[in-house]
Amino acid sequence: MVINPNDEIKRFLSLNDKMAEKVTNMAGSAWFLTVNFIWFAVWLAVNTGVFGQDMVFDKFPFGFLTLAVSLEAIFLSIFVLVSQNRQSKVSDIRAELDYRTDLQTQSDIDIVLHILARVAEAQNVDVSDLTKQITTNRRRVTREHPVVED
Repeated sequence: MVINPNDEIKRFLSLNDKMAEKVTNMAGSAWFLTVNFIWFAVWLAVNTGVFGQDMVFDKFPFGFLTLAVSLEAIFLSIFVLVSQNRQSKVSDIRAELDYRTDLQTQSDIDIVLHILARVAEAQNVDVSDLTKQITTNRRRVTREHPVVED
């Protein structure tokens, strides 16, 4: 049975994960950069008196602007962290599915090898040297690529 990793991942996405992904995608865009640049330019222009002193609402050193920028940074960083956690979950799911696929493939290969050995035996063909080579290769791969735990 073939498992689509994308379908598996969608099953685990919560509403918060989806929202965080949308926010980080939006915040990481050129559009967001442009909007922020225009917003801050207008804010600074208004509050330095470019449009008249009666429009100034946040005088230098722009305490309200500092508060707004800090809050934006806090919320964006939280969304980025949530999105990174989701990406980590996605990587774990993909790794697990890859592992399952590898196990199934190895099992299928072993069955095919047994079938071939039976066919060779029925045809009186000696394949003992090849089966020995398979065993040797498996040991070599295990030795050269050991599993390392964190």
